[in-house]
Amino acid sequence: MTTKEFPGGRIRKAEYDPASQELQLHFDRGNVLAYKHVPEEVFRRLCSAPTPATYWEDRIAEEYPKGQPKRAGGGAPKDLKDLFGGGDDN
Repeated sequence: MTTKEFPGGRIRKAEYDPASQELQLHFDRGNVLAYKHVPEEVFRRLCSAPTPATYWEDRIAEEYPKGQPKRAGGGAPKDLKDLFGGGDDN
């Protein structure tokens, strides 16, 4: 996965996986959006854009299907308690 951090603006970090062509964008308010089927060239242009948020709005937001952001911990949940919580039989 390739990562690019942006020092300011609405988008703070972009992560791109060339194998799956998935792009994850981390925003200044903590939300993460994922997009599928994004060509690597689009990621490169986002990273070199003078205003990445404007490039995202104009070239990515409505052009590519949204995906499910990957968990920060990585990978799938270990068991159902990770998905649904609880499991306490008090």
